[in-house]
Amino acid sequence: MSDLYESLNGLLVRLFNHIMTIEEKALIIDAFKDISITDMHVIEAIGYDTARNMSAIAQDLDVTVGTLTIAINNLVKKEYVRRVRSAKDKRVVLVSLLPKGQAAYLHHMEFHKEMVDNIIKMLKPEEAEVLNSALHQLERYFDATYKAAQRTSGK
Repeated sequence: MSDLYESLNGLLVRLFNHIMTIEEKALIIDAFKDISITDMHVIEAIGYDTARNMSAIAQDLDVTVGTLTIAINNLVKKEYVRRVRSAKDKRVVLVSLLPKGQAAYLHHMEFHKEMVDNIIKMLKPEEAEVLNSALHQLERYFDATYKAAQRTSGK
């Protein structure tokens, strides 16, 4: 295998692991020690001041509504999230953040802002543009690969 392959493969694996570890340590502070990174991503998907239906959130997170229901039940018990039936259609369940959930959301957004700001600061403007372009290409590749895998697996 080529040096370029080894370098890129190692970088992708290490970056993924570093980001997950750093995010976990940075986000789960004393105020939010009762939730996981997965819970924090559910909170992020709900949004700060919106009421969203379960199907839309599940789609954004690429999980089933059943899987999301388990996570939401946990967040409701811990008073991060409120669940109500839609006034327009009682079959629709809307989920929104309670003040504790909003605080977690803001904390999560601050982590991402600080991370991106620091990356931008350490790069020259043209390097930041190249990184942005390369990451967009990676995203398109992963999106296409994921969609192809879904078609193949029948999901």
